[in-house]
Amino acid sequence: MSDYDRYANARPGVGLARSSAALDQGLRAYMLGVYNYMTLGVGLTGVVAYFTYLLADVHFVGARIVSASPFGEALYFSWLRWVVIFAPLALVFAISAGRNAMSVSTTRLVFIGFAALMGLSLSTVFLIYTQASIAQVFFVTAASFGALSLYGYTTSRSLSAMGSFLVMGLFGLIIASVVNVFLHSSAFQFWLSLIGVGIFAGLTAWDTQSIKDSYIAGDAYETSEKKAIFGALRLYLDFINLFQQLLFLMGNRRS
Repeated sequence: MSDYDRYANARPGVGLARSSAALDQGLRAYMLGVYNYMTLGVGLTGVVAYFTYLLADVHFVGARIVSASPFGEALYFSWLRWVVIFAPLALVFAISAGRNAMSVSTTRLVFIGFAALMGLSLSTVFLIYTQASIAQVFFVTAASFGALSLYGYTTSRSLSAMGSFLVMGLFGLIIASVVNVFLHSSAFQFWLSLIGVGIFAGLTAWDTQSIKDSYIAGDAYETSEKKAIFGALRLYLDFINLFQQLLFLMGNRRS
């Protein structure tokens, strides 16, 4: 009697149906965790960006900045601005390199710290674009991201081939964007943004499918949680970069 399976059923396929239902429930919980972490990161970035801008106390005459608080002067007009610009990029590579050595709690704190640091960097958008325009583009980004991620989650078509191509395009885009930091070419940036929208739209769908496929029902808590956080980081980066590209193309600049 000890070997009796209380879930066994004489009807064919019932045990398989139970197993499939359990797998689906576990996958939904896993993906919900990914999206919750990603939403936390995006929300934190937005809050830090806005309050950083308020603390900078920047005053304009038309589109020209005429004054700022000492904090704003240091953050936006001193050598520190280069640290703010490049620190998130350096940190995301460091996180990826050290992911296996970090515990769940450390991974979670590093993700939160990264999102806050991105908020410092993104606060500069308030110097260039109107707040109404930023809010509008944010909601366009959220709607687009949601549709693309849903496609990646539900499609039965493998996106792996497309993903490899997009990753190569991403590295090219990063290099070109760094070069344009020094060139200050608006025409070059326009084309980079058009290409960037296509790249990050594709990456959103591909990353979602890849994260979904990485789920293993038998993973230990620590393994599953770290997967969820790093999955959230991938989607967070897709969202933030898609927002930046769309903002350049659709945003209303201060005048």
